[in-house]
Amino acid sequence: MQIKRPAPGLYDEVFDEQSKVRAPSRMLEKWLLDSDEDLIAEKRREANVLFQRLGITFNVYGEDQGADRLIPFDLIPRVISPADWHILQSGLRQRVQALNRFLHDIYHDYEIIKAGLIPAEQVFANPQYQPGMQNLKLPRNLYCHIAGIDLIRHNDGDFYVLEDNLRCPSGVSYMLENRRMMMRLFPELFTHTPVAPVDHYPALLGETLRASSLKPDPRVVLLTPGRFNSAYFEHAFLARQMGIELVEGADLFIRNNHVFMKTTAGPQQVDVIYRRVDDDFLDPLAGNPDSMLGVPGLYAAYRAGHVVLANAMGTGVADDKSVYPYVPEMIRFYLGEDPILKNVPTWQCRKPKDLAYVLDHLKELVVKEAQGAGGYGMLIGPKASRKELNHFRAALKAHPENYIAQPTLSLSTCPTFVDEGIAPRHLDLRPFVLSGKKIQMVPGGLTRVALKDGSLVVNSSQGGGTKDTWVLESDPC
Repeated sequence: MQIKRPAPGLYDEVFDEQSKVRAPSRMLEKWLLDSDEDLIAEKRREANVLFQRLGITFNVYGEDQGADRLIPFDLIPRVISPADWHILQSGLRQRVQALNRFLHDIYHDYEIIKAGLIPAEQVFANPQYQPGMQNLKLPRNLYCHIAGIDLIRHNDGDFYVLEDNLRCPSGVSYMLENRRMMMRLFPELFTHTPVAPVDHYPALLGETLRASSLKPDPRVVLLTPGRFNSAYFEHAFLARQMGIELVEGADLFIRNNHVFMKTTAGPQQVDVIYRRVDDDFLDPLAGNPDSMLGVPGLYAAYRAGHVVLANAMGTGVADDKSVYPYVPEMIRFYLGEDPILKNVPTWQCRKPKDLAYVLDHLKELVVKEAQGAGGYGMLIGPKASRKELNHFRAALKAHPENYIAQPTLSLSTCPTFVDEGIAPRHLDLRPFVLSGKKIQMVPGGLTRVALKDGSLVVNSSQGGGTKDTWVLESDPC
């Protein structure tokens, strides 16, 4: 089976600059070269059927059809060496610890603002800031119990943090099901390759959620917006795997500032809510009055300390893209350490100097909405049309505070099955970091891959797919 080599100047996860296979991927190359093309094609079809049968789908908001779609799954895994994972793990722990310290600080003592390291208006005027969280005591001072940190590897070989997802990060079910699929289709690969397991993630998540409460045996539920949400499969999957109830807002009610779940055996008190509903929709009495997704009175029960929300209200300040540039300073300020993982250089368009630079170099940069997600509201300058450039130029001038800009990074590539065979495609990585009594993560994460040739957009809503992520437990001989 022929494998197209990557273009010069790009970092490839399998091939080095001389087109030689990197040591961690030698078994992968051997597997691909020895594989029967017809058999692989049959396995790809089988994977599609199985994913469809399991209901592993998503829908794209705004589509008229509203039909569920499969996220394309690529059979060639992304391999990460033990040394690389050690760096990533250390850097992720450090980053999430600092972000939790930052969130506690901006709702209590404001030390980082008093020190002049971050402008007050970027915190207090942030749409995600919740004034009602001020001086609220949370168990273990934890705000972000589940974080999804997006990373890319640049052509210099180093990992960079692209963004921090601290509100309701999604995608972990695909990480787990991708591994199950690979083990089902190619069990022989795992007998010869020391791949670190990921199937204990639901157990770690359950442990983290229980640890978020100070009660000895708290009752935990997962709150979903319902079956029409794009991530509903994941909500149902995780609830089932953890052995907890999957509930919607109508299943819960408040009595005397305590949360109760309706059951056939009568009301049962709820202590922890793993919520997959955004802040504004959690309680129509405190947020969006038209919301049918939340529970009236939930915010009051939360403020009274009778229920834990994971993640906490108001965590969105820390994953705002205009706050992202300050994370290295947070690490230095709160932990007294140098950042292990790099940030992508970022221009904040709210600053006149940065705005001027961005407008002058728009064709070279990536422009993102500070509150954007899912790959929407984004300009990739080198690939943009004149019309798109003019649109963003006008938007930047009208509301510069809503945007940040970054250089167009060279995301690393990995061999991927495409119509014409196997060719390099760009990818990123989202590890999931859990904060409870301690910070934990499974080795790996969700690898998303841009299936279009040359595309840098990996989001499933924009045509991206996924790969299994193999962290090796030992270096191959």
